[in-house]
Amino acid sequence: MRTKLLILASSIGMLGWGTVLPYQYAYAANTRGWGALAAALASTLFSVGALVAAPFAGRLSDRYNPVTVAVVAKLLAAVGVGSLVWAGSAPAFLVGMFVFGFGLTAAGPAASVLVLRWAGSDDRRKVFAYKFTAEAIGMALGAFVAGQFVDLSRADGMTFAFIAAGAGFAISAVLIHVAGIGAPSEVAPDLAAGEAETQLGTMEALRRIFAVPALRWTAVVAVALALGFYAQFESGLPAYALTVLDVDESAIGLAAAVNCVVIVVLQVVVVRVTARRNAASLLMVVGAIWTLSWVVLSVAQLTPEVASALFVTTFGIFAVGETMYAPVLNPLTASLAPRGLVGTTLGTFTAIQTTFSAVGPLVAGALLGMGLANGFLGLHLVISVGAVYGAWRLRGALRDRRVEERRTAAAGVTSAASESAPARAVVAA
Repeated sequence: MRTKLLILASSIGMLGWGTVLPYQYAYAANTRGWGALAAALASTLFSVGALVAAPFAGRLSDRYNPVTVAVVAKLLAAVGVGSLVWAGSAPAFLVGMFVFGFGLTAAGPAASVLVLRWAGSDDRRKVFAYKFTAEAIGMALGAFVAGQFVDLSRADGMTFAFIAAGAGFAISAVLIHVAGIGAPSEVAPDLAAGEAETQLGTMEALRRIFAVPALRWTAVVAVALALGFYAQFESGLPAYALTVLDVDESAIGLAAAVNCVVIVVLQVVVVRVTARRNAASLLMVVGAIWTLSWVVLSVAQLTPEVASALFVTTFGIFAVGETMYAPVLNPLTASLAPRGLVGTTLGTFTAIQTTFSAVGPLVAGALLGMGLANGFLGLHLVISVGAVYGAWRLRGALRDRRVEERRTAAAGVTSAASESAPARAVVAA
């Protein structure tokens, strides 16, 4: 029941993302007349807030009750987005967006830690998958509903979106609080934390995290897959579609809808089919799917008569990979995290992905702005192939880790047997 409430809370919380982010750039730049620079800074500060929040919230989730961390973060996001109703100047809007991004992202690592605590090891992939699907539905529903009420020709045209987003985060906070009532304070044995580990300094914690070879390769794969799609979902790919493929704006909305529908339809099936599959092998498949998607996008440039159809199809192909990526990455990262540093590890990985995702649109804008569409496509093909290679190396690192664990376990059994031999001899005597 706790995980179901957490999934529902995640979906309702993401309504806030869907109601605001698709429209905030045009609102700041045009509706309020603050200009493109202020609008771009708003997006940047949202990402900066996310970048600052992720590792900070991860550390707090290791040291304190993650329910409290998640609830406070959600309420902070509600305050940030709600304050935009009264933002009468560009600086006030920028501050609100920073707080919004900070609160929204700070809730992520804490929620992931709660999934790990409340779900058994056999159910974690499934719960993460359902959580991801629920968030996709929340985002899509939020964007659709807001589209019926947002009026970018008026200064108060996004008041409904800001209030709805704030209410969504507040309700999400309440649901997480209710789910946490009476929850056992102890963690699962495989995630048990020692006091010494949770009290490590930030730099020492990072050193411990990246001393694990498998985690280093997991970071490479996570960054490559983020750059290969998520970093371009909201800006680079739509810009490519509009400026290079010359498709209608409606095709972009249709592509996003197809992406969401494919995730919702396939997620449960994919989780069942891949439940016992090796995580690194699944990430290799995701990288291969990303590569195929960029090949299809390249073909679309050569076939303008079906460019729109191919662009929409590509978002459906990406979605197939997302149904594998989302349930696998967090449980894998948590299983590799040093004892006592699960939240810190998840927060660190979120920060890394956020950083590179923020850089992605800038790279796309520069390449497409200079008319280097082939460079844009080629770069992402290389990145996607790099993800496949990183996942292959990760599979080897995981294999080495299992061998070492078996060797250590065998040595422990042998040592225990040797120590007990004299006692048996005394008894026999």
